Amino acid sequence: MARGLVLCSQTRTIAKLSFFLPYPKLWFKPHCHHHPCYGPQNIPSARVFCHCVSSQTLNLVDMAKYNEAFSRRMAMAGIKHHNRIALGVSGGPDSMALCVLAASWKTEGLYGFDNSGKFIDGLFAIIVDHGLRSESKDEASLVGNRVSEMGIRCKIVRCDWLNGKPKQGHLQESARDMRYKIFQDVCMQNQISVLLVAHHADDQAELFILRSSRDSGVLGLAGMAFTSQVFSSHTNFCNNDWKNHSVLLVRPLLDFSKEDMYKICQGSNRGWVEDPTNRSPLFARNRIRASLGNLLSGTFNSELQAVISVCRRTRIYVDQICNSLIKQSITVMDQGFAVINLKTLNPSKIEDICLSKFITLVLQFVSQRQRPIRGSTSKLLLQYIRTIPCKTSLTAAGCYICPAPGSKGFKALVCCSVDCPLPSNAESFHTFSNVEEKHCFSDELEQIIANGKSYSNNNLVTNSSQAQFLDMRSQSVLDEARRLDVISESTHRNIISLQREEVSHFKSKTDEVASGCESKQGTEHIAAFLSEPLLPGQTCYFMNRFIISWKLSKEISSNWFRGEPLSLSYLEGDDHCCCVNEDEMVAKVRTTIDADWLYLAKLTKLPHSDNFEATRLPLTGKITCSDYSRLSAKVALKTLKSIPVAARKSIPVLVDDHGRLLSIPSIGFKHCPCMKASAVFKPRVPLGGGHSSFL
Repeated sequence: MARGLVLCSQTRTIAKLSFFLPYPKLWFKPHCHHHPCYGPQNIPSARVFCHCVSSQTLNLVDMAKYNEAFSRRMAMAGIKHHNRIALGVSGGPDSMALCVLAASWKTEGLYGFDNSGKFIDGLFAIIVDHGLRSESKDEASLVGNRVSEMGIRCKIVRCDWLNGKPKQGHLQESARDMRYKIFQDVCMQNQISVLLVAHHADDQAELFILRSSRDSGVLGLAGMAFTSQVFSSHTNFCNNDWKNHSVLLVRPLLDFSKEDMYKICQGSNRGWVEDPTNRSPLFARNRIRASLGNLLSGTFNSELQAVISVCRRTRIYVDQICNSLIKQSITVMDQGFAVINLKTLNPSKIEDICLSKFITLVLQFVSQRQRPIRGSTSKLLLQYIRTIPCKTSLTAAGCYICPAPGSKGFKALVCCSVDCPLPSNAESFHTFSNVEEKHCFSDELEQIIANGKSYSNNNLVTNSSQAQFLDMRSQSVLDEARRLDVISESTHRNIISLQREEVSHFKSKTDEVASGCESKQGTEHIAAFLSEPLLPGQTCYFMNRFIISWKLSKEISSNWFRGEPLSLSYLEGDDHCCCVNEDEMVAKVRTTIDADWLYLAKLTKLPHSDNFEATRLPLTGKITCSDYSRLSAKVALKTLKSIPVAARKSIPVLVDDHGRLLSIPSIGFKHCPCMKASAVFKPRVPLGGGHSSFL
């Protein structure tokens, strides 16, 4: 490790550096621009640890101003001082500034340190060691020590790349996905409902340029949400109810600039980490960041943020309209499909952008695919939903859409298409034991969201005249912003130049990325229907949609048949119970196939008596498995008639090791009366995508 003191004349700071180098005598000469410690040249391969102190005095930085702004944003999010909070910490100036502000805010008033007197109560930092470089473990440890010195308890988690480390072209995206998965897992393990991350105004500016170069619409140009509800891959059983665990992701620094991050670290005398990979031109954000750094005009920065602000206001309006449409026109059925009342919806009266977002939310809910719907697919869906009465069907975004039976085309049925591959980040099957129940802390999150909504209600956009850029793509947004004097001619010209520069990089990689995605989806389509054994008493989450469980019992009570509960401790003849006393029996879960309905119909045609009492065995009043399955199939087929044919294929069934049908819980069929099975439609992400705010 090399150490040194470097005087940076442009920012008038003294930077104390310590960084890992492969050759101990190699010195690093910084070039000061926005970063007081180094510039784009001579970047070392490892992170640089910086500790900057103003050459004047620390109190030149108005920390009270930053603390007040941070406190205001926390109130806007609905977060109170007593709430448990996690911080996503990389060690860079952004996350270290977040630690400084969060620690100061958390210790305000009556809330201070825990019983040990060492750590701030209710504040928890999560440091992710991506394990992509040999020195990353030592770096994460050093960052952890610095965070602990601030009185913040922390946890370091190392990434486990089960399928190998990501390739260079997908490095940042893969690392981000892994990082947020770890954040969610750690939050759940520690019963934390709020996660703060350190995205700031400069990050929003980078994202605006990136998305505009991809010809994004006004909703994409609105950038990152201030708050958003992120749903984890885990589901908890709490208070006799299944609840999906979610975390409120909050970005309280979106009003702060990158320069503010450095000032906060300097004003609090805190060091940070500079990661050289953030300067690599291989990544789009890095290229845009470097280009934005050359535009030193404060006018450019403020006007760019003004455009983003207008886009966010439009996003608020569209979200309000969509929430209202969902409440008025959508009916969600227990079997996992949705019905759109087209008469109530009245799509001819709705702007394209609102209607497109509405149908996207419905399809994402039914399929649980959270990919955005773009291009020709979006146009096709708009055309379909505007055609009343609807007479055709189509498959899009993992869903099958068709006229609802008996509606004469004035209602549209949306059901999951099992023939479509699941998204790349989907977990098609997750099992866990009932005894592993976690303490339920969703009530706290619900209160935080309610607090945030009460603030948001004061900032509603009540009509389209208050929302600009409706149904515009990026170029039109910029032209309209120029016409409305939101931006000047020079800012307009600079943004267009940045767009074109990034477009040239983007087009060269489009074919490569597309071919990679196509190959990956093909594999997942096959894996989506592979089923793991499900033991009695266990529970599984199937296709992110159904919570399925089953168990055995010798005491059976049926809601379908008249009479007292039946005891199956004794059965006569060749017919015997295939479940009782089979300790090693397992079930597998899959979606339904046509053979399942044919099998039910075949069961109902077995010899039987119209009088149920005649099916009981003499003297004992007991019933055989074959009689029970016949009667169960008869009742199930009646229920099946109420479910549209298109929706039946996504209903889960339980089969044994040999593929024989055991139960279809959604329609009440089970082969043996001693088997108790259930399938509850509980999508991981709720209709509407959960709470979000673009304030």
